[in-house]
This record gives sequence, structure tokens and C-alpha cells, in this order.
Amino acid sequence: MASRSAGQTHLTQDMEGDDVGTDEREMDSEEDGEEAMGEENSDDEADSSEDEKENEAEIQRLEEQLSINAFDYNCHVDLIKLLKQEGELLRLRKARQKMSELFPLTEEIWLDWLKDEIRLTEEESNREKVYEIFERAVKDYIPDIWLEYAQYSIGGMALPGGIDKVRAVFERGLTAVGLHVTKGQMVWEAYREFENVILTTVQPPPGKIPSHQEQELLNAQLERIHTLFRRQLAVPLMMEATYAEYEEWADGVPETVQLQYKKALQLMEKCKTFEEALMVAEPPKLAEYQAYIDYELKEGDPARIQMIFERALAENCLVPDMWAKCTTYLDRQLKIKDLVLSTHERAVRNCPWTMGLWKGYILALERHCADHQTVLVFEKALNAGFIQATDYVEIWQAYLDYLRRRVDFSKGSFFKELEELRSTFTRSLDYMKQDVEEFGESGDPSCIIMQIWARIEALHCKNMQKARELWDNIMTKGNAKYANMWLEYYNLESYGDTVHCRKALHRAVQCTSDYPEHVCEVLLTFERVESLEDWDVAVQKTETKLNRINEQRAKVAEKEANIARQEEERTQQRRKTKADKKAQKKIQKGICVGEKRKAEQDDYAIEWKEDLKRHKGNGDQMSEEFMETETGLFGKTAPPGFKPVPRGTNLDSTVSMAQRENQPELRNDNCSIFISNLVYTLEEPETKLRTLFDSCGPIKQIRPVFNIKGGFKGYGYVQFESQVSVPEALKLDRREVEGRPMFVSPCVDKSKNPDFKVFKYNTSMEKHKIFISGLPFSCTKEQLEEICQSHGSVKEVRLVTYRSGKPKGLAYVEFANESQASQAVLKLDGMEVEGNRISVAISNPPRRNTVDKPSSSRQSTDMMPRQFHGRGKGRTQLSLLPRSLNRQSGSESKVENGTSTQSVAATNTANDTKPLSNADFARMLLNK
Repeated sequence: MASRSAGQTHLTQDMEGDDVGTDEREMDSEEDGEEAMGEENSDDEADSSEDEKENEAEIQRLEEQLSINAFDYNCHVDLIKLLKQEGELLRLRKARQKMSELFPLTEEIWLDWLKDEIRLTEEESNREKVYEIFERAVKDYIPDIWLEYAQYSIGGMALPGGIDKVRAVFERGLTAVGLHVTKGQMVWEAYREFENVILTTVQPPPGKIPSHQEQELLNAQLERIHTLFRRQLAVPLMMEATYAEYEEWADGVPETVQLQYKKALQLMEKCKTFEEALMVAEPPKLAEYQAYIDYELKEGDPARIQMIFERALAENCLVPDMWAKCTTYLDRQLKIKDLVLSTHERAVRNCPWTMGLWKGYILALERHCADHQTVLVFEKALNAGFIQATDYVEIWQAYLDYLRRRVDFSKGSFFKELEELRSTFTRSLDYMKQDVEEFGESGDPSCIIMQIWARIEALHCKNMQKARELWDNIMTKGNAKYANMWLEYYNLESYGDTVHCRKALHRAVQCTSDYPEHVCEVLLTFERVESLEDWDVAVQKTETKLNRINEQRAKVAEKEANIARQEEERTQQRRKTKADKKAQKKIQKGICVGEKRKAEQDDYAIEWKEDLKRHKGNGDQMSEEFMETETGLFGKTAPPGFKPVPRGTNLDSTVSMAQRENQPELRNDNCSIFISNLVYTLEEPETKLRTLFDSCGPIKQIRPVFNIKGGFKGYGYVQFESQVSVPEALKLDRREVEGRPMFVSPCVDKSKNPDFKVFKYNTSMEKHKIFISGLPFSCTKEQLEEICQSHGSVKEVRLVTYRSGKPKGLAYVEFANESQASQAVLKLDGMEVEGNRISVAISNPPRRNTVDKPSSSRQSTDMMPRQFHGRGKGRTQLSLLPRSLNRQSGSESKVENGTSTQSVAATNTANDTKPLSNADFARMLLNK
């Protein structure tokens, strides 16, 4: 044993020696590897440090940008992503906090925030911070947040009062989402599962007889679960499995529960159509939700109405009309303060650019007697970034109305509120003068705010001097020429004295230029009950004013008539010059040769018909010599327009067919359409057109138009069997056919309707549509629609092209409403698309220039002078023609409203010429 041990010891020493050598070699190799890895790690550390520096620089840039514009939503999102990537949890918390104060957060952002906060606050003492974030998150109505909230509260049920808190969260969750057809069932089931867990804790062990107190706890817990089952089965949800579970759990369902369950199923059956439409529809499902809301409004269940509104708003949170409809319902029907005010607050948080939502919020705060400091939400509205100058005027008006109603003039202690009202009026005028100039218009051309202020000073404060100062300021802003402004001032002066009323009316007669007759009539009516001297002065002043106005109108009418006559003469001269050039060109090309060829063709057609008649005597059927080709009879070629007839056709019918070919075709414009802008190289145009329009209805005939050489001229006619097919065919307008847009228009006889023009697009401002310019020529309709869909519901996209089908780089995009179009303008203007910077504006197409034809009579309104008020819109005046334009034998004069007017008619017979016929035009050319 000893020798063996000794041998083993030597072997062990040798192995250890070998191990030592091996370890030394391994250490050397490890040192070499560590040196290499150290070099690699140093490179990685250098790269990571560079990335960290770049990210930190980007974070600082985003923070600076937010300090300039705190309402940049995308900048907030980018900053949160970078901070989360860098692991800056404290800065991340501040960034999320700032964003949540300005915008409602998405479900994803809330859940990420909650997970990070739960990780940071693992101690039980810090659970309240997480509860606060949950409370803020559920205000945005997100069903999954309620479920997360309940599950998190279950983790604290071991704390004092923890079970009661869990139940309170579940009950609030059921109130918020318990009626949600698709997601409410999850909250119900989670609540029942929690109560089942509590049930297992109060059940006694097998074989043990529970005490009286334990039995009461057990019975109470069983009753809670029964109650939850009964409550859920009374709600119209997808709950067949719930009914089966309750039936098994309770060993039978009570009759009352069965009746409630059947009623719920009946109600669910009515809603099933709407739920199925929502399941198959593509987001945001606005139309489907609108139909569902209308149905629930008719049913009249407030809880269900509120639920469907909340579901619709969850997917259409950026649709102002949906928020307006919801808040209007709550204001008029439910009138629950907390619910109404919270919904208004969410509305302005989601759509802060919509003035109507802010206005409704201010009215709701006043209606529910909110604290004055709360109504100062108006200050936030001023920073919301409205799109139009008039929006700022309306929001100021709403706030001033609120301040005016705070002043109780029936009491003596109203001076503090009155001073606040006056200072706010002054501030509003300064704001409109300075901050609204960026829109290029005043926004308040009629000075509505100053008019309200003047009315308050005159009626309530009895301060006519201040009211007159305000009206003097109003008149100096370009309103002195409008009669309605002077009459408003006169009505206000009626609260003063007669002297100032007379002065106001005399100034009105002197300055008014749009409706002076009306102002003169008011002055005369006022002076009828005063002294004779004042009456005489008023009559003299009104007559002088009206005579001067009539002279000015006559001069303007004469000037416009001369301009129109000169323009007509220039148009006629251009037409004549163009016709002369065209005729000269035809003569040079040998028009005489063309006429000779036509005469030869006519003679040939007569000879061909004679041969056909002689051939008829050989029998009733066509002979073999008359082939089914255009070779014709006896080897002669058929005249132009002849269609080959099959063998065996009766000669009598053939002759009648040939006669019908030379008769004028019977038109039916009501059942026909005109197609143009087709390519000249279109093969078999009749077949192609039949394929295109066959789906519109039965086609009677298709008539493509060819030139004398048989080439297609690019247009033609399609006549349907029924008039119903025409609207369907017109929908194919602008359909691309071999690279060119095909134009489809109604078939109208221009000889009977010379003024008929087809232009299906609007020429006035369209606030729900945007105009985009600067697009790359490669941009397609689908690409543009994808770009615009993130800013609203796109109804139609139209790319503007040349007649050849090549794009112009312009487009019109129609949205569901004006607010979506306005948001698209703000977000898309200046955006780069494939390297091109596009320009976006509200659609305001220029008016199409139309030239009146000599035969068409111009309306009298065309001769009327135009006046422009502060907003730049024209106002039509009376039509008074000068005597120099009166070509009638006599004139009739009459007196209307105390004003002498001359009834005249202008006729322009000098330029009326009889139109030349084709024969007259040919003789004129041949004489030359």
C-alpha cells in the first residue's frame, strides 16, 4: 500500500508538472488572445462612445427644438425613443411627463411608460406613483390599460385595504369598458377570476366544519360571484361560453337570469350587423361608426351611446367632427359635470387646432359653473395654432361673452369684473392687430369685437362718449362706405340724443357708396317727425348725393360697355383673320382638286346604284358575282360608305340599305355620349370602345369618326339602348386608354346649344380639398394617397395631366372635412417627395375664362359696377346705362322711393352681322 501510494504520489507530481507546463502555455496563449481582444474591445468602445456622442447631440437638438415649439408631436416621440435607447430613465420620465401634458398618449407609449415605472418603483411604498400614472392613462380611454391597471393592483392586495382597492379598480373598469362588445368581456372574466381566487382562500379545508363567521364570509364571496355572472349575462356581449360556465358553476340558471340573458341576446342580434361591419372594415372605420352611433341614438340608452362614442373616438381621435358630435350629445342630454368637462378636455387635447372644440369647452365650463381660473383654459386655446384668422376672432368673442356675463350690472359691486372685461377688450384688439397679421388679413374686417364693446358701453355702462370713440375707430378702418355699418351706428346713437343721431345719418349719406338709397331713406324717415328746416336740408342733401351717385354709375356702365364692345370687335377681327388664313391655306393645297374628286365619286356612286338595279332583274337573291367583300358588283369597287352584304340577302332589302346609308342618321343625344382624346393609332376603335362601355348597359351603336383616308380621328360616339346607361358611362371620364386619358362627355348638338360647356370640377374655393404642386412626374395616385392618409380620411385623389396623359406635377386631394384638409396643409406643405419639395394649399381654382358669343345676350348684371368691402368680395349695384347707349325710339322715366331713375336699354346693332353660309364663303374665296 505504501509503495503504491508512493508511486501514485510520483505520478501525481508528474501530472502536476505537466499541468503546470500546460498552464504556462495556456497563460501565454491567453495573454496573446487578451491582447487581441483588448484591441477589438477598444475599437468597440470607441465606436460606442461615438454613437453615444451622436445620440446625445441629437437629444440636445430635439430638446432645443421643443423649447422653441412645444407642440411638435413628432419631436416628442423621437426624443422619447432616443432616451429609452440610451437608458436615461429619469430624463425619459420628464420627457413623457411633458408630452402627456400637451398631447394624449398612445396605448404603446402608456404601456412602455408604465413598465419602466414599475421597474423603477419596486418598493411597496412607491406603488402610489404607478397608481397616479395609471389614473392619467385611463383618462384617455384605452381598454387594455384598464386590464393592466387591475392586474397591477392585484399585486398589492396583500397591503391593508388592497382587496377593496382591486375591487374598486375592477368596478371602474367595468363602468368604462364593460359594455364594449369585443373587449369588455376580458375585464368581466378577469374580475370573476379574481373573485374565484378569493373564494379559495375563504373555503374551509375538506372535513372541517366552518364557524359562523367563516360561513358568512364564504356566503358573501359566493354571492359576489353570482352577482358578477348575473350582471355580465344582462349585458349584450359575446357570452355564450359565459352562460355555459355559469350553468355548470351554479348547477342551473335562475329564471330571472335566463330572461335577462334572452333580452341581452335580442339586443346583441340587433347590433350584430354593425359589429360585423366594423370587423371587416378598414381603419379608421368612420362611416361604420357613424351608422352605429345613429342607431344607438335612436335606441336612446345613454350608457350604450356613450360607449359607442368612446369606441369611435378611440380609432378616430383626430376627427374633430366626431368629438363635436359626442360633446354636443353630452351637453344636451347627459349634462353630468365630470363626464362633460373631461370629454371636452380630451377633445381639445386630441384636436387642439379646431376652434369649435375650444369654444364648446369654454361654454361647458361656464355652464357648469367652473372656477374662473379654470376658464382661463382660453389662454391655451390662443397657443393651439388655429388655421384661419377668423378662428381667433371667434374664440376671443366666446371668451369676451363669458366675461360679459360675469358682470352683474344689477348689483353695485361689479367694477372689478368690468375692469377685467375692458382690459380684455383692449388686449384682444392688440392681439388681432399684432399676432393675426401673419394670415394676411385682419380676420375681423367689420370690427365685430369693437362693435360689441361699444354696445356694452352704451347700453349697460351708459358711456356714450366711449361708444362714439369706438365707432369712430371702426369707421376709420374702411367701413365708412358701407350702409349697414352706419345704420348700426345710428341704432346705437338712438340710446343717446337726437343731435348725434342726425349727425350720424348726415355722415352716412355723405360717405356711403354701396347702398346710398337706403341710407337716404332712413334720413328722410328720421326728419319727417322733426322740424321743416331739417326736412328741407335732408331732402337737398339726399338729392345731391343720389344725383352724384347716378352720374358715377352711368360713367362706369358706359366705360364697361365700351370695353366690352372693343373686346368683341377684337374677337371678331381675330376670327376673321384666322378664317382668311385658313381659307388661303386650303386654296394653296388645291381645294378645286378636292371638289372635282368629290364630283367624280358622286357620279361613280350613281353608276354603281344603276348596276345594282339592273342586277336586281336577274332574281330575288344576290348572285355569286356579288361577293361578301368590298369588290362590289361586276368587279367594280363600291363607293365610299358602302358596307358589304352577305350572300342570300334580298335585293330589295339591299337597295333599301344602300338608300339608308345616304340618309342623315337619326340622333338620340339623350342616350349618347361623346368620346375624345383617343390616340389616332388605336386599332379597331369600335371593338375597343365596345369593350370599355359594355358594362354600362346595352349598346345600340358605336360610331368612331374617320378621315377621308380611313384613319381614325381620335373621337366618336356611343349610343346606348337606354338613357340610364349614360351616367354610368360618364363615370369613365379620364380613364386611361393606351397611355392617354379618354374624355367622356354628354352628346349635345352645338348648333342648338352653342353655349354648352362641360367642366365637371369646381372653380370656387373648396375648403375640404387641397391643391399640391411640385410633385415629381413619377409620383402615382397610390403613392400620393398613402402620403395623405395619415392626415385624414382621403375620399379622392386626382392627378392633373396633359391631354397626352403626361403628368403636370399637380394634384387635388379631397378629404372628408375641412379640418382634415387644413391639417394636411400644415403637415405636408414643404415636404420632400422623391427629392422634390412640394407646395400644399387649400384648393381655390382660378375662374375659367369664358368669352361671350356675339349671338348671346349679356345679362344686365354684367354691366353693373362692382364695389368691394373689407373682405374683398364684390357687391352688385343697380344697372343704369347712359343715355348715349339708348338706341330705342323712346324712353320711360319713373320715380321709385323718391328717386328719379331713367329706364334705358342698350342695343348693339352696329356689330350685328348675318353669319355667312358655306356657299357664301366659297364664292368669296373663288372671287379672290
